[in-house]
Amino acid sequence: MLKILDNDYYDLIINTISAPSYDTGDNITLLTERSSLLHVPTAEAEPCDLGIRPYHTFPSLYTPESTISIEKSGIGTVQRNPFLNLNGQGVLMGFVDTGIDYLHNAFRNADGTTRIVSIWDQTVQTGTIPEGFTFGSEYNSETINLALSSEDPFSIVPTEDTNGHGTAMASIAAGSYSADQTFTGVVPNSQLIIVKLKEAKNNLKNIFLIPEDAYCFQESDIVLGVRYLLLTAQKLKLPLVICIALGTSQGSHDGKGVLSSYLTYIVQLPGIGVSVSAGNEGNNQRHYFNSTSVIPFYNDFELRIGEEDKEFWMEIWPYAPERVSIDISTPNRESTQRIYPSIADCRRFNFIFTQSVVWVNNIIFEEETGDQLILVRFLNPQPGVWYFRAQSIEDEPFSFHCWLPNGDLISNNTFFLIPNPDTTITSPGNGVSQLTVTAYNQFTDSILPESSRGYTRTGLVKPDIAAPGYQIPCAVPGNQYGTATGTGAASAHAAGIIAMVLEWGITRGNYTTLTGYDVNRLIIRGAERSTLNVYPNNIWGYGIINVNNLFERLTNL
Repeated sequence: MLKILDNDYYDLIINTISAPSYDTGDNITLLTERSSLLHVPTAEAEPCDLGIRPYHTFPSLYTPESTISIEKSGIGTVQRNPFLNLNGQGVLMGFVDTGIDYLHNAFRNADGTTRIVSIWDQTVQTGTIPEGFTFGSEYNSETINLALSSEDPFSIVPTEDTNGHGTAMASIAAGSYSADQTFTGVVPNSQLIIVKLKEAKNNLKNIFLIPEDAYCFQESDIVLGVRYLLLTAQKLKLPLVICIALGTSQGSHDGKGVLSSYLTYIVQLPGIGVSVSAGNEGNNQRHYFNSTSVIPFYNDFELRIGEEDKEFWMEIWPYAPERVSIDISTPNRESTQRIYPSIADCRRFNFIFTQSVVWVNNIIFEEETGDQLILVRFLNPQPGVWYFRAQSIEDEPFSFHCWLPNGDLISNNTFFLIPNPDTTITSPGNGVSQLTVTAYNQFTDSILPESSRGYTRTGLVKPDIAAPGYQIPCAVPGNQYGTATGTGAASAHAAGIIAMVLEWGITRGNYTTLTGYDVNRLIIRGAERSTLNVYPNNIWGYGIINVNNLFERLTNL
């Protein structure tokens, strides 16, 4: 079995420059010009393997982030304008997600042929591996059309979207008109490139104490998916919009992760747009913030752990230059005592009066950011309220953020007793240049309560824009239609609008060097802004997306 598929090997992120010194022929997988994967054997994943090996080398774990009148975004006005009529012609829409129901009418032309250029299914190992990659199966449009005309299509193209999230996101952005004309995506004339992600390796889930049955993906596979989209678009010489409707609360929330950095880079290239979801962590009570400026220089905070949550992680990120210790106590007040920062230490605590086990890495220097990180991992934690004391070692003012897992990785019964809804943007939404999209209820013009809020940990303005995200009509597997709610749906909606602008600029020759970052700034300039708010802000960003306003400000229409 290939090592990238083998659960007996860790996939560790390393710098591509150092990769040749580790290369033995089959243990290196290129991710980007900057990063590669090193596959190293592990007999049995053990939490303190993170400690022996640096935190930043382990890929983060991502979960899905997710329907509405198209008129709310000014799309209908632009499409009806005879001088614009932008429907995504000549633009590729790329999705890295749970796959696609390629049989669905939402992804077919009027003659029944597919609008999908290609699918890379990372989970199927029986087909042709894409050029430049080492696993999975690629199906081009010719093969998909052959399957569509077959009595047994899955015998030819055996890829399915068993979750439905990827199908929904692709249809919101780029779905064809339904037979009764009641449904359409934003750019129904665009073409699609699809990556179906394989699930994260169990050894990575074990490292971060995520249940093995949790549905999530590892960051490195998403990066590979993005690279596949880019290479395919380069072969076709067409502009590309990438939609990432996935997110994670792991990491420093400052855009320095591998995926965030990669998207920040490529969106500055001509003809590449990137739309990412802001996350749905605004009201989940999974973020805590403290700033202690007076004596005594410590802060006590509390976490309620529900009975359902048998294993999970928690990350504490203090601000430099302070160094912080942590003291953890069970509901019956059995304590770890103060745990001081160190360079490469992992400590396991077995409590006497409960079967709870806690691992603590108090990392004085997290290599990717240069900041301190306190990683706490729980196994069979005693249900109830746990107590934490963060304390400055120098007895000086200090502040820190603390995050719990996002999405369905924990239940809603585990939460901070005094939570902070701000700084809850999930990665890769904390990146500098990609368009980070939050969701609002287009029926009431109010932000969705679950929408994550900015800013980033370093104060960067995020989200960038708000898009419709409440019960958005979408395709669902089985040639059916339903709705989707959340910032994933909003990011797909915004991705369609990016495609409209790229069609106007590149496909029609009005601005052939247009970058995704240029498009983002045009979208921000054309946003609707209420007189009741000050912009930008950490809830709405720069306002509500409106592509008609964009063109009115850009031209003399």
